[in-house]
Amino acid sequence: MRKLCGCLPWLLVALLRAQDQAPAGPAQAPAQESGTISNSANNSQNGRSNDRLFYTLPNFLTVEGADSAPPLTPWEKFKLTSRDAFDPVEFLWYGVQTGIAQAKNEEPGYGQGMKGFGERFGERFADGALQNFMTHPIFGSILHQDPRYYQLGKGGFLRRTGYAMSRVLITRSDSGARQVNVSEIFGSAAAAGISTYTYHPRDDRNVRNAASVWGSQMLYDAIGYLAKEFWPDIHRKLHRKSETAQAR
Repeated sequence: MRKLCGCLPWLLVALLRAQDQAPAGPAQAPAQESGTISNSANNSQNGRSNDRLFYTLPNFLTVEGADSAPPLTPWEKFKLTSRDAFDPVEFLWYGVQTGIAQAKNEEPGYGQGMKGFGERFGERFADGALQNFMTHPIFGSILHQDPRYYQLGKGGFLRRTGYAMSRVLITRSDSGARQVNVSEIFGSAAAAGISTYTYHPRDDRNVRNAASVWGSQMLYDAIGYLAKEFWPDIHRKLHRKSETAQAR
């Protein structure tokens, strides 16, 4: 089963390449949503970003304003997800999560020591990568839903917080229509089920643990959307302070 999981990304690459080669009709740009475009979140006409949350964590699927962000092809969804999932900083992030889990002795079947740490780290990384690929290029392509986060960019703190947190339940289609975020909900659930019943410790292969993994992934994504909503504002303020300090 682990060998099959290891081959899955390569099989997915071949599938998405084949889909890209199929004839397609004219692309329809997503409907505009409030917000402004800035260099930190939308650095190309394809709605791709080179930004990083707090200058560290990858923020490659965030768009400030939708008027210049055309739909992504299945292959583009796969490439952007791969860029995010395998970014070097992600390994540090999963290392921190692993340290916390080790200290709390979560899933005691892994044990302690370096062996336990290594197995927990592999589990955390695999859980995150599997969830990203299931929700974005796989379910997102099948259901024609856009995996990018579109910053609201205006309004009060509570309004923007509610908007950001709700993105785990509400998304937009490739054509810009507002939809239930089936890709996130069922993609995360499918990833949690696959991971729990394949490589998690045998004693933890149960519905309760699968639900815990699913809930954790949904919570992490909601917090991530919250950070993506307000990071451009923080970034601009820090930039202005830096310019003011240099002027002095």
